[in-house]
Amino acid sequence: GFLSPRGGLYIGRDDDAATLDAFMERFAPTGIDIRRLDRAELAALIPGLKPAWTGAVHEPASADIDVAALHQHYLTKAKRGGVTLQTRARLVAAEREGARWRLATERGLGERGLELTAGVLVNAAGAWADPVALLAGAQPLGIAPKLRTVAQVRTAPAPPATLPLTLDIRGSFYFKPESGRLWLSPHDESPSEPCDAAPEELAVAEAIDRFAAVVDWRIEAVERRWAGLRSFAPDRLPVYGFDARREGLFWFAGQGGFGIQTAPAAARLAAQIILGQPRDAMTAALDPALYAPSRFV
Repeated sequence: GFLSPRGGLYIGRDDDAATLDAFMERFAPTGIDIRRLDRAELAALIPGLKPAWTGAVHEPASADIDVAALHQHYLTKAKRGGVTLQTRARLVAAEREGARWRLATERGLGERGLELTAGVLVNAAGAWADPVALLAGAQPLGIAPKLRTVAQVRTAPAPPATLPLTLDIRGSFYFKPESGRLWLSPHDESPSEPCDAAPEELAVAEAIDRFAAVVDWRIEAVERRWAGLRSFAPDRLPVYGFDARREGLFWFAGQGGFGIQTAPAAARLAAQIILGQPRDAMTAALDPALYAPSRFV
């Protein structure tokens, strides 16, 4: 699931020095390999870096996740475990009858779909978590979808394959190399309705403008652009646990942009809560109360 380490790099200007230092103080005690870089060390990692960028925090062992491969791994394990995956099956009714749920779906254009029963309904609907809760007779928690835009650009010079994932310590952009091209984002979080997200031209333009302030490279073409929804609870922590008022409804939502990274521990914690199992070595350090839906009641 992981590709070879390329490292992560948080960069800043002179007036960001205190923020970079605070970042170091926060994460150095966790045991990860993290280093404070000066201007010369930073310039050696980013060719053509403009003079305004004078410091950084570097995590050299940080690696990309092969998301497609990891997702396929999860699907394969689920199938081996007896899971039946149904797509094009939008939930249209969820009624609680005694200790069971009666669920109905449709297959698009109003075509009749599946009718199911379940003891527990897990609300893992991402951007649609609040609408699904309403459908199930529960109160929404304020799970808010936010739009994130990414563009693939061709640059001159081409980005070196060794270029780390580079993020502004202020959170206004990030970029990384990908197969000879550059993936670039303005780190946007625009409020959105649950939808099949589309990239915003203004966000792409903002990303390019911010990138131009970092290096002296020339952007020759925007080759691709796309967007996705990252969903957050009001306190920006995930929500894992049974609904405080609606029996049999389990929330698994609000993972923000970290769902694939936290999936192993999050899914394990959720399974332990649902099945009444004790926590193990992977989840022992997690406090379920931090993520419980009841914190919003």
